[in-house]
Amino acid sequence: MSVALRERREELELVAAEAERARAGAGRLVLLRGATGTGRTALLEAAAEQAEAAGMRVLRARCSPDHTSVPFGAVFQLLAHGPGFDSAAGEEPDPPGTPPHRGRPARLWRLLRSYADDVPLLVAVDDVHLADESSRRWLVEAVRRIDRLPVLMVVTERSQYDIDPPADGLVHALSPALVRTRTLAPLSAGSAAELVRSALGRPVPAEWVDDCVRAGAGSPLLLRALLDDLGGTATEDAPAALPDNCAALYPGSYAAAVSWWLDSAGPTTTEVARALAALDDDEEDDEKDEDSASGGGGHGDADAGLLARMAGADPARVPGWLTAMTGLGLLRPGPGGRPRYAHPLLRDAVLSSWSGALRQAAHHRAAEAMLRRGDRAEAVAGQLLRSAPVGEAWATGVLLDAADLAVRDDRSDDALGFLRRALDEPMPDARRSVVLTELGSLEYATVRSTAGIPRLAEAMRLPGLPRDRVRAAVALGTALARQGEARTAIDVLRGLEDEHLTGHPDLVRTVQTASALLSDHDPATRREVYRWLRETAERSPRLVGTAGQALLVRYESTAGLTSAASAMRRIRALLAQPADPLAEGFLLGTAAAVAQWADQLDEAERLVRRGLAGQRPSLLHPMHLALQNVRVDIAAARGAYAELLADPGALSPVAGRPDPANAQAHALIALVETGRTEEATALADGFDLQNPYDSWELNRFLYARGVLRAATGDPAGALGDFLECGRHQSARDVVSPVVTPWRTASAECHLALGRPRQALALAEEELRLATVWNTPRVLGRALRVLGTATGGRRGLELTDRAVRILRQGADGASGGTADATPGATPEVESDGGGTAAPGGEPVETELIPELIPALIAQGRRLTAVGERARAREALREAAERAERLGAVRMRESAEAALREGGARRAATARTGSGSLTASERRIAELAAQSRTNMEIAELLHLARRTVETHLTSAYRKLGIRRRAELGAALTDTGSRSGPPGGTRA
Repeated sequence: MSVALRERREELELVAAEAERARAGAGRLVLLRGATGTGRTALLEAAAEQAEAAGMRVLRARCSPDHTSVPFGAVFQLLAHGPGFDSAAGEEPDPPGTPPHRGRPARLWRLLRSYADDVPLLVAVDDVHLADESSRRWLVEAVRRIDRLPVLMVVTERSQYDIDPPADGLVHALSPALVRTRTLAPLSAGSAAELVRSALGRPVPAEWVDDCVRAGAGSPLLLRALLDDLGGTATEDAPAALPDNCAALYPGSYAAAVSWWLDSAGPTTTEVARALAALDDDEEDDEKDEDSASGGGGHGDADAGLLARMAGADPARVPGWLTAMTGLGLLRPGPGGRPRYAHPLLRDAVLSSWSGALRQAAHHRAAEAMLRRGDRAEAVAGQLLRSAPVGEAWATGVLLDAADLAVRDDRSDDALGFLRRALDEPMPDARRSVVLTELGSLEYATVRSTAGIPRLAEAMRLPGLPRDRVRAAVALGTALARQGEARTAIDVLRGLEDEHLTGHPDLVRTVQTASALLSDHDPATRREVYRWLRETAERSPRLVGTAGQALLVRYESTAGLTSAASAMRRIRALLAQPADPLAEGFLLGTAAAVAQWADQLDEAERLVRRGLAGQRPSLLHPMHLALQNVRVDIAAARGAYAELLADPGALSPVAGRPDPANAQAHALIALVETGRTEEATALADGFDLQNPYDSWELNRFLYARGVLRAATGDPAGALGDFLECGRHQSARDVVSPVVTPWRTASAECHLALGRPRQALALAEEELRLATVWNTPRVLGRALRVLGTATGGRRGLELTDRAVRILRQGADGASGGTADATPGATPEVESDGGGTAAPGGEPVETELIPELIPALIAQGRRLTAVGERARAREALREAAERAERLGAVRMRESAEAALREGGARRAATARTGSGSLTASERRIAELAAQSRTNMEIAELLHLARRTVETHLTSAYRKLGIRRRAELGAALTDTGSRSGPPGGTRA
């Protein structure tokens, strides 16, 4: 059975019954009504064939809009092949005033009756709604007379809710007793699916069949055309879904059928259908997240009022049309019940015949209508993205408001689109400069590293307010410095200071601070800038401001000129002073870095959150990346390896940036520590460091690559990386081990290569510098390596001291003393609120990863001097701490040391609340308080994916599957792990 005759059995049976009745001399009219494409013509032809087979003579006429001006054109088609027609047709028209029973209609009626005298007739008229008016009147009159003749009249009529109300139908003035009416319904989904399978004649995926059914929309016309196009493409290897674009179909029968459907519906309906398709095209991502404001246009826009406005249609008729099209299957309710086309292919076919200019004009009208009714800015801007430039101020404002919202929601791609489109609208030069600054910053950060520089340079050429010019200069300087052009960046800033900032001392200080920070990308420039900064601060601290003074504290911290306690006192004093608004970000970022080095991780984290909250992420600013780097440094200091590896961007080179970043250096170490050395090697090999930019991030990566090489049995290669890192740092006056402890790492390589003298010299120098800074982390690490290099009982004493100092920082033990240097015993002061570091600066009770290698070194020293029981205690504690931290490499090192000492390591906790890392516990506790992942991410200034990664790990360790179980699981005291300092038999 053909596509058009599916589910038409009842209609054919009705025609057959009425034909039998007509042959008995009782004629009637059968009216087959239906929407465009429901198979009216095919059904009429089948009925005619059925009548001919039953012995009836069939008279056919097919009406067309091209013949509506020819009087009696449809009747002439019916009677044209009978005897006597020529004389009737050739007469001149009746004179005016001729009675109907004596004019042409009467002669044509007599002719029809003469045909019926010979044989029963089936009069088949297709598309009677297109018949000329004379023929329609004649047919109506004929229906009134055939009830006593062997004549059955079967006509088809288009019956569909269009925007323009249709004229009265053929049977409007007829008695219901003379007419049998059937309305053709769309094909059912089951019948359409069966047709698809049988027509293709080969197995196809279920998704393919479902797509065909939806694209066919229950219309035999559309389904047949679609199957014609798919005849040569649907195979066993066919994709699981239809294309969304008609260009992928050949020979194009489907698009032609949709175009014919539109032409049949009339111009106003066509415009509304296209307007809906345009809005539907904007909303393809509805299913992704209803609450997300996409840049495509508002999710509530496809309603009757908006469609009417776009198409210039009667708003009272559009709701009925939407309901009717949904009933026919062409539309389906989308999210929130909003009507959408049943398949993207159908929507594309509707749009394909619409010119670009007309579509842009419709989007312009939609934007104006949405603005007037108060839709959200992004919805209105979504329409403007698809319109031609408006040339009015309201369009500029809407686009910029939408960009601002997109930036706040961290949707950079959407913000880029809005900002680029805003540049097509009129705006003053000062405002254009601001837009170019933001656009250039976003393009630099999200497109490629060089993309935004021309925009930023253009922003600098335009006039603007001094504060806005400073923002543009800082953004351009940041981009240039990251490209290795630090001196050019500083020249840009100095040129601004000399020409445009007279009378703005606060802005001058901001520019000077930015210059100092950007000089970190070039050693020679850095020395020059910091020399000027120190000299100026000595003469007049007010000239450099609080942010500049904080940078000097940071400089002295890395140069080994101050202690952690002194640095934090000075930083806190600066934070308590009023700060220039534009300079506050520099102050907070610098303070956070110093606090992180001083092991004040919670305070550093608070400063990072405060600093990021004050930053506009769409504006390129050196401190934005600096704050993000400090956040990564904090995670590394806590041993939060999962957090460091959660961001996929940290595990591969960044597109457009040839050199490694800080996050990638930490990710490299995290991969090593978690036992994923093959991935670490792939990451390290992804960078060509033959001619890199001489930046501090390069130094960090050289150190990380050295860690990898040392872990994979290449101490010579590792030593080369560590020493190169040291040379680069020394060239920047960075000698303190607070940044990268390259000396202790080099010393360990010398020991592995059998060079104890060189190792001892490096370890002693590291301890000297660590004593200046005087925090548990740097002191403990230096003492550990010095103890290993020294050996014997003296080496054991040094490693014992390292463990005591690091345990204070890791577990919060108060009181006691710790030796900072051989022979010296500084007091460890406490304020009664936690642990104090050597020198009096309180430290936080965080799990310090450095304690684990110190315990391993202590265990090995104890084994060497014969104290095997104490050695086993230290090594088992190291293994348990490593297990809790997820530090696979250190756990394996502790277990190897246990085996070498003849002991067998007991199992450590891999599950239970005691197995959670500090980051996992912090996030799990917030989740247990009913906070969403997004809320946790915003609160902790983490990526949402990082939160999800930590929660997944916490669920696994806690043995739970739902968020509701977190509260009880976190209070679980049944973990198999013992206390951090405990031992097992």
